Amino acid sequence: MEVFRDKVAVITGGASGIGRGIAERCVAEGMKVVVADVEAGALCRTERDLAEKGGEILSVSCDVSKEEDVRRLATETMAAYGAVHLLFNNAGVSAGTFVSQHTLADWKWVIGVNLWGVIHGIHTFLPIMLSQDAACHIINTASVEGLWTRIGSASYQVTKHGVVALSEVLKMEMVYTESKIGVSVLCPGAVDTGIVESFRNRPPELQNPIENIPEPTPDQLEQYEEIKALFADGMAPAEVADHVFRAIAEDRFFILTHPELNDAIRTRIDRILNDGIPTPGYTQSDAASPAFHLKSLLSSQEDQDEQG
Repeated sequence: MEVFRDKVAVITGGASGIGRGIAERCVAEGMKVVVADVEAGALCRTERDLAEKGGEILSVSCDVSKEEDVRRLATETMAAYGAVHLLFNNAGVSAGTFVSQHTLADWKWVIGVNLWGVIHGIHTFLPIMLSQDAACHIINTASVEGLWTRIGSASYQVTKHGVVALSEVLKMEMVYTESKIGVSVLCPGAVDTGIVESFRNRPPELQNPIENIPEPTPDQLEQYEEIKALFADGMAPAEVADHVFRAIAEDRFFILTHPELNDAIRTRIDRILNDGIPTPGYTQSDAASPAFHLKSLLSSQEDQDEQG
Protein backbone atom coordinates (compact mmCIF):
# COMPACT_ATOMS: atom_id res chain seq x y z
CA MET A 1 0.00 0.00 0.00
CA GLU A 2 1.54 3.27 -1.11
CA VAL A 3 -1.46 5.63 -1.21
CA PHE A 4 -2.92 6.42 2.21
CA ARG A 5 -5.18 9.39 1.56
CA ASP A 6 -8.86 8.71 2.32
CA LYS A 7 -8.07 5.27 3.72
CA VAL A 8 -9.50 4.28 7.13
CA ALA A 9 -7.13 3.47 10.00
CA VAL A 10 -8.06 1.89 13.35
CA ILE A 11 -5.52 2.34 16.14
CA THR A 12 -5.80 0.69 19.57
CA GLY A 13 -3.89 2.36 22.36
CA GLY A 14 -4.12 5.39 20.11
CA ALA A 15 -4.34 8.12 22.74
CA SER A 16 -0.70 8.09 23.83
CA GLY A 17 2.79 6.93 22.94
CA ILE A 18 3.34 5.02 19.72
CA GLY A 19 -0.40 4.88 19.04
CA ARG A 20 -0.77 8.64 19.16
CA GLY A 21 2.33 9.08 16.99
CA ILE A 22 0.77 6.79 14.40
CA ALA A 23 -2.58 8.62 14.66
CA GLU A 24 -0.87 11.95 14.01
CA ARG A 25 0.88 10.47 10.98
CA CYS A 26 -2.43 9.08 9.69
CA VAL A 27 -3.96 12.56 9.91
CA ALA A 28 -0.98 14.02 8.06
CA GLU A 29 -1.51 11.43 5.33
CA GLY A 30 -5.15 12.50 4.93
CA MET A 31 -6.66 9.35 6.38
CA LYS A 32 -9.86 8.83 8.34
CA VAL A 33 -8.73 7.81 11.81
CA VAL A 34 -10.41 5.76 14.52
CA VAL A 35 -8.60 6.18 17.82
CA ALA A 36 -9.42 3.55 20.45
CA ASP A 37 -8.17 3.71 24.02
CA VAL A 38 -9.14 2.77 27.57
CA GLU A 39 -7.93 6.07 29.08
CA ALA A 40 -10.84 8.50 28.78
CA GLY A 41 -9.01 11.76 29.41
CA ALA A 42 -6.20 11.03 27.00
CA LEU A 43 -8.71 9.85 24.39
CA CYS A 44 -10.65 13.13 24.57
CA ARG A 45 -7.46 15.20 24.32
CA THR A 46 -6.24 13.20 21.35
CA GLU A 47 -9.54 13.54 19.50
CA ARG A 48 -9.54 17.30 20.09
CA ASP A 49 -5.91 17.80 19.11
CA LEU A 50 -6.16 15.73 15.93
CA ALA A 51 -9.40 17.43 14.91
CA GLU A 52 -7.71 20.81 15.34
CA LYS A 53 -5.08 19.59 12.85
CA GLY A 54 -7.82 18.94 10.33
CA GLY A 55 -8.21 15.25 10.96
CA GLU A 56 -11.41 13.29 10.44
CA ILE A 57 -11.47 11.51 13.79
CA LEU A 58 -13.66 8.99 15.56
CA SER A 59 -12.71 8.21 19.16
CA VAL A 60 -13.95 5.01 20.81
CA SER A 61 -13.51 3.93 24.41
CA CYS A 62 -12.21 0.38 24.18
CA ASP A 63 -10.62 -2.19 26.48
CA VAL A 64 -8.98 -4.55 23.98
CA SER A 65 -8.88 -7.38 26.51
CA LYS A 66 -12.69 -7.55 26.17
CA GLU A 67 -14.06 -9.13 23.00
CA GLU A 68 -17.29 -7.16 23.20
CA ASP A 69 -15.39 -3.86 23.29
CA VAL A 70 -13.46 -4.74 20.14
CA ARG A 71 -16.63 -5.86 18.39
CA ARG A 72 -18.20 -2.52 19.28
CA LEU A 73 -15.10 -0.76 17.94
CA ALA A 74 -15.59 -2.51 14.60
CA THR A 75 -19.31 -1.72 14.56
CA GLU A 76 -18.72 1.98 15.20
CA THR A 77 -15.92 2.11 12.62
CA MET A 78 -18.07 0.56 9.91
CA ALA A 79 -21.04 2.76 10.80
CA ALA A 80 -18.90 5.88 10.50
CA TYR A 81 -16.68 5.05 7.54
CA GLY A 82 -17.91 1.83 5.95
CA ALA A 83 -14.46 0.25 5.68
CA VAL A 84 -11.14 -0.37 7.41
CA HIS A 85 -7.82 -0.47 5.54
CA LEU A 86 -5.15 -0.20 8.24
CA LEU A 87 -5.44 -1.94 11.61
CA PHE A 88 -2.87 -1.06 14.26
CA ASN A 89 -3.12 -3.55 17.15
CA ASN A 90 -1.01 -1.34 19.37
CA ALA A 91 -2.39 -1.27 22.94
CA GLY A 92 0.06 -2.60 25.51
CA VAL A 93 0.89 -2.66 29.23
CA SER A 94 3.61 -4.02 31.50
CA ALA A 95 3.53 -5.54 34.99
CA GLY A 96 5.34 -8.11 37.07
CA THR A 97 8.98 -8.99 37.53
CA PHE A 98 10.66 -12.37 38.12
CA VAL A 99 8.47 -15.40 37.36
CA SER A 100 8.52 -16.36 41.04
CA GLN A 101 7.13 -12.93 41.96
CA HIS A 102 4.42 -12.62 39.31
CA THR A 103 0.89 -12.84 40.65
CA LEU A 104 -1.94 -14.37 38.65
CA ALA A 105 -3.42 -10.86 38.44
CA ASP A 106 -0.19 -9.70 36.74
CA TRP A 107 -0.43 -12.53 34.20
CA LYS A 108 -4.13 -12.02 33.50
CA TRP A 109 -3.83 -8.27 32.99
CA VAL A 110 -0.77 -8.31 30.73
CA ILE A 111 -1.88 -11.30 28.65
CA GLY A 112 -5.38 -9.85 28.39
CA VAL A 113 -4.20 -6.56 26.89
CA ASN A 114 -1.01 -7.48 25.06
CA LEU A 115 -1.93 -10.83 23.54
CA TRP A 116 -5.69 -11.21 23.72
CA GLY A 117 -5.97 -7.61 22.55
CA VAL A 118 -4.17 -8.50 19.33
CA ILE A 119 -6.15 -11.73 18.98
CA HIS A 120 -9.42 -9.85 19.41
CA GLY A 121 -8.34 -7.24 16.86
CA ILE A 122 -7.44 -9.83 14.23
CA HIS A 123 -10.46 -12.04 14.95
CA THR A 124 -12.82 -9.08 14.60
CA PHE A 125 -11.31 -7.03 11.78
CA LEU A 126 -9.72 -9.67 9.52
CA PRO A 127 -13.08 -10.96 8.18
CA ILE A 128 -14.07 -7.37 7.39
CA MET A 129 -10.83 -6.79 5.51
CA LEU A 130 -11.15 -10.06 3.60
CA SER A 131 -14.69 -9.20 2.54
CA GLN A 132 -13.58 -5.83 1.15
CA ASP A 133 -11.24 -7.44 -1.40
CA ALA A 134 -9.06 -4.31 -1.27
CA ALA A 135 -5.49 -3.53 -0.29
CA CYS A 136 -5.27 -3.56 3.52
CA HIS A 137 -2.56 -3.91 6.14
CA ILE A 138 -2.44 -5.19 9.74
CA ILE A 139 0.35 -3.90 11.99
CA ASN A 140 0.81 -5.64 15.35
CA THR A 141 2.92 -3.90 17.96
CA ALA A 142 5.23 -6.37 19.68
CA SER A 143 8.63 -5.31 21.01
CA VAL A 144 12.28 -6.17 20.66
CA GLU A 145 11.47 -8.12 23.84
CA GLY A 146 9.57 -10.49 21.57
CA LEU A 147 12.83 -11.42 19.84
CA TRP A 148 14.99 -12.24 22.85
CA THR A 149 14.64 -13.33 26.47
CA ARG A 150 16.12 -12.09 29.72
CA ILE A 151 15.42 -11.90 33.43
CA GLY A 152 12.55 -9.66 34.37
CA SER A 153 8.98 -8.96 33.26
CA ALA A 154 8.22 -12.50 32.16
CA SER A 155 4.57 -11.78 31.37
CA TYR A 156 5.49 -8.91 29.05
CA GLN A 157 8.04 -11.01 27.17
CA VAL A 158 5.67 -13.98 26.87
CA THR A 159 3.00 -11.79 25.29
CA LYS A 160 5.40 -10.08 22.90
CA HIS A 161 6.81 -13.42 21.73
CA GLY A 162 3.22 -14.50 21.19
CA VAL A 163 2.45 -11.41 19.11
CA VAL A 164 5.50 -12.06 16.92
CA ALA A 165 4.52 -15.71 16.35
CA LEU A 166 0.88 -14.82 15.65
CA SER A 167 1.98 -12.16 13.17
CA GLU A 168 4.33 -14.57 11.39
CA VAL A 169 1.62 -17.20 10.99
CA LEU A 170 -0.90 -14.61 9.80
CA LYS A 171 1.58 -13.29 7.25
CA MET A 172 2.22 -16.80 5.94
CA GLU A 173 -1.51 -17.44 5.62
CA MET A 174 -2.10 -14.18 3.75
CA VAL A 175 0.69 -15.05 1.31
CA TYR A 176 -0.52 -18.64 0.93
CA THR A 177 -4.07 -17.52 0.13
CA GLU A 178 -2.84 -14.71 -2.15
CA SER A 179 -4.73 -12.20 -0.03
CA LYS A 180 -4.47 -8.44 -0.55
CA ILE A 181 -3.86 -8.00 3.18
CA GLY A 182 -0.33 -7.15 4.24
CA VAL A 183 1.00 -7.94 7.71
CA SER A 184 3.81 -6.34 9.72
CA VAL A 185 5.05 -6.72 13.27
CA LEU A 186 6.58 -3.72 15.03
CA CYS A 187 9.48 -4.55 17.38
CA PRO A 188 10.85 -1.31 18.86
CA GLY A 189 13.35 -0.76 21.63
CA ALA A 190 12.96 2.09 24.12
CA VAL A 191 10.40 4.65 22.93
CA ASP A 192 9.17 7.77 24.71
CA THR A 193 5.84 6.33 25.87
CA GLY A 194 3.96 5.98 29.13
CA ILE A 195 4.24 2.20 29.34
CA VAL A 196 6.42 2.51 32.46
CA GLU A 197 3.34 3.93 34.16
CA SER A 198 0.76 1.69 32.51
CA PHE A 199 -0.48 0.76 35.99
CA ARG A 200 -2.62 3.93 35.73
CA ASN A 201 -5.03 1.93 33.55
CA ARG A 202 -4.97 -1.35 35.45
CA PRO A 203 -8.55 -2.38 36.31
CA PRO A 204 -9.43 -2.72 40.00
CA GLU A 205 -10.33 -6.41 39.70
CA LEU A 206 -6.81 -7.23 38.48
CA GLN A 207 -4.87 -5.23 41.04
CA ASN A 208 -2.78 -6.99 43.66
CA PRO A 209 -4.12 -6.89 47.26
CA ILE A 210 -2.41 -4.09 49.13
CA GLU A 211 -1.51 -6.41 52.01
CA ASN A 212 0.60 -8.52 49.63
CA ILE A 213 2.63 -5.59 48.33
CA PRO A 214 5.93 -4.81 50.07
CA GLU A 215 7.17 -1.27 50.35
CA PRO A 216 9.72 -0.47 47.63
CA THR A 217 13.24 0.09 48.83
CA PRO A 218 15.07 3.38 48.17
CA ASP A 219 17.21 1.56 45.60
CA GLN A 220 14.13 0.29 43.78
CA LEU A 221 12.61 3.76 43.72
CA GLU A 222 15.84 5.20 42.35
CA GLN A 223 15.98 2.50 39.67
CA TYR A 224 12.37 3.20 38.77
CA GLU A 225 13.16 6.86 38.19
CA GLU A 226 16.17 5.89 36.07
CA ILE A 227 13.98 3.62 33.97
CA LYS A 228 11.40 6.38 33.44
CA ALA A 229 14.24 8.64 32.31
CA LEU A 230 15.49 5.94 29.92
CA PHE A 231 12.12 5.79 28.20
CA ALA A 232 11.74 9.57 28.23
CA ASP A 233 15.03 9.72 26.31
CA GLY A 234 13.90 6.99 23.91
CA MET A 235 12.86 7.30 20.29
CA ALA A 236 10.06 9.76 19.61
CA PRO A 237 6.73 8.16 18.63
CA ALA A 238 6.71 10.24 15.44
CA GLU A 239 9.98 8.57 14.38
CA VAL A 240 8.49 5.15 15.08
CA ALA A 241 5.55 6.13 12.86
CA ASP A 242 8.02 6.98 10.09
CA HIS A 243 9.45 3.46 10.30
CA VAL A 244 5.96 1.97 10.28
CA PHE A 245 4.70 3.83 7.23
CA ARG A 246 7.85 3.05 5.25
CA ALA A 247 7.36 -0.63 6.07
CA ILE A 248 3.71 -0.54 4.97
CA ALA A 249 4.60 1.17 1.70
CA GLU A 250 7.33 -1.43 1.06
CA ASP A 251 5.23 -4.37 2.35
CA ARG A 252 7.92 -5.34 4.86
CA PHE A 253 7.13 -7.73 7.70
CA PHE A 254 9.59 -7.05 10.54
CA ILE A 255 9.82 -3.40 11.61
CA LEU A 256 13.02 -3.10 13.68
CA THR A 257 13.45 0.50 14.77
CA HIS A 258 16.62 0.17 16.85
CA PRO A 259 19.42 -1.43 14.78
CA GLU A 260 21.86 -1.08 17.69
CA LEU A 261 19.98 -4.00 19.29
CA ASN A 262 20.40 -6.38 16.35
CA ASP A 263 23.48 -8.04 17.84
CA ALA A 264 21.47 -9.03 20.90
CA ILE A 265 18.87 -10.63 18.64
CA ARG A 266 21.62 -12.54 16.81
CA THR A 267 23.01 -13.71 20.16
CA ARG A 268 19.73 -15.40 21.04
CA ILE A 269 19.41 -16.99 17.59
CA ASP A 270 22.96 -18.34 17.85
CA ARG A 271 22.22 -19.71 21.32
CA ILE A 272 19.14 -21.54 19.99
CA LEU A 273 21.07 -23.07 17.09
CA ASN A 274 23.91 -24.15 19.36
CA ASP A 275 21.70 -25.49 22.16
CA GLY A 276 23.08 -22.90 24.51
CA ILE A 277 21.97 -22.37 28.09
CA PRO A 278 19.86 -19.21 28.55
CA THR A 279 21.87 -16.36 30.02
CA PRO A 280 20.59 -13.73 32.47
CA GLY A 281 19.96 -11.04 29.89
CA TYR A 282 20.88 -8.93 26.93
CA THR A 283 21.82 -5.35 27.51
CA GLN A 284 21.31 -1.98 25.94
CA SER A 285 23.98 -0.40 28.11
CA ASP A 286 23.68 -1.04 31.85
CA ALA A 287 20.07 0.18 31.80
CA ALA A 288 18.90 -3.15 30.39
CA SER A 289 20.15 -5.24 33.32
CA PRO A 290 17.65 -7.28 35.33
CA ALA A 291 16.93 -4.09 37.28
CA PHE A 292 15.59 -2.65 34.04
CA HIS A 293 12.29 -4.39 34.58
CA LEU A 294 11.85 -3.39 38.19
CA LYS A 295 9.53 -0.84 36.59
CA SER A 296 7.06 -3.69 36.26
CA LEU A 297 7.36 -4.70 39.91
CA LEU A 298 6.95 -1.12 41.06
CA SER A 299 4.01 -0.66 38.72
CA SER A 300 2.29 -3.52 40.49
CA GLN A 301 3.14 -1.99 43.87
CA GLU A 302 1.52 1.30 42.96
CA ASP A 303 -1.66 -0.14 41.46
CA GLN A 304 -3.77 0.39 44.56
CA ASP A 305 -3.10 4.15 44.37
CA GLU A 306 -3.62 4.63 40.65
CA GLN A 307 -6.78 4.33 38.60
CA GLY A 308 -7.10 4.95 34.89
